[in-house]
Amino acid sequence: MAKDANPIAVAAAVPAARAVGGSACPQDDDTWVPAIALGTMRSTTNGLRTKHTTANRIDTFTLAKQRQRFSAFTLAELIVSVGVLVVLVLVATQLLKSAATVATLGHKQIDADSQARQLLDRMAVDFTQMIKRSDVNYYWKGGTGGSQIGNDQMAFYCAVPGYYSTTTSTNQSPISLIAYRINAQNKAERLGKGLLWNGVSLAENPLVFWQPIAAPTDTDYTTSGEIIAPQVFRFEYCYLLTNGSLSLPPPASISGIAAIIVNIAVIDPKSKVLVDTVDPTAAKIKRLNGSDGSPPALVDYAPGGVMTPGQLLAQWRATLDANAVGLPRPAISGIRLYERFFYLSPPSL
Repeated sequence: MAKDANPIAVAAAVPAARAVGGSACPQDDDTWVPAIALGTMRSTTNGLRTKHTTANRIDTFTLAKQRQRFSAFTLAELIVSVGVLVVLVLVATQLLKSAATVATLGHKQIDADSQARQLLDRMAVDFTQMIKRSDVNYYWKGGTGGSQIGNDQMAFYCAVPGYYSTTTSTNQSPISLIAYRINAQNKAERLGKGLLWNGVSLAENPLVFWQPIAAPTDTDYTTSGEIIAPQVFRFEYCYLLTNGSLSLPPPASISGIAAIIVNIAVIDPKSKVLVDTVDPTAAKIKRLNGSDGSPPALVDYAPGGVMTPGQLLAQWRATLDANAVGLPRPAISGIRLYERFFYLSPPSL
């Protein structure tokens, strides 16, 4: 068929050719469909065959895609993934454990620091307002207070408010008797006993200023005292003289004292609970501070002024590291030691 043949003429010629037994094309069969749009003739059979072949190709392509879509991990991949997950979990657990340990130690130190600061700051205020005169008596270690084996005590007159009974409210003076000690429960206690003016009625049993100071009694602390630092269980002090040396007995005059050196030992509340659990009678704490009547494991200042500043604290730390009294190790790590110098102003008289 010519390339430029008229399609209408071709369509009219097909029946005529069949009437005379002719053949329209070499692919002649019983059913003919004119392909006018393509400019050629194609049999229905070939068309069906072509369609069937295309469908097979589509089915094959779809099946291959489905197989790719539903593919899974191999056993080796799963084992590697689980192993990596286990390692990550272990690392995270160790990090959390380390963070918890650091946080716990930090909290213990903060608790001990707060207890020590509360006591030492209160002492700083009292020493600043202390009545310093040559005609005034003091209850000092090595002086009126004696040698004081174990925990120390002190008492002095001070220009700070104190506790008064209701019957003496009209005769209150600005002077108080201040004292510090570690009580029988191994807690730091402060006495602030308000004094009356001189010359008041004897019926009110007045305390005359500058009278000799004896050791405050348990009754004094009960009526005019307070627990100022319940975790402080060891209290020791000595004197720094104006010549730069340390002295255990005080000098003849307060003017010879440049500073009072205070050393304390503090146990944080969590460690204290642990100690109370394994030692309900507090025998080990009493062994440390000497309240059981024996020489304390946390030693006193050596007599004769042979120690230097910081030496006592170093000895205390060595005793705790050696664990001479058998405390639980976590409790030992919860004990903190502090030393502070309280410098005194020159006496007024």
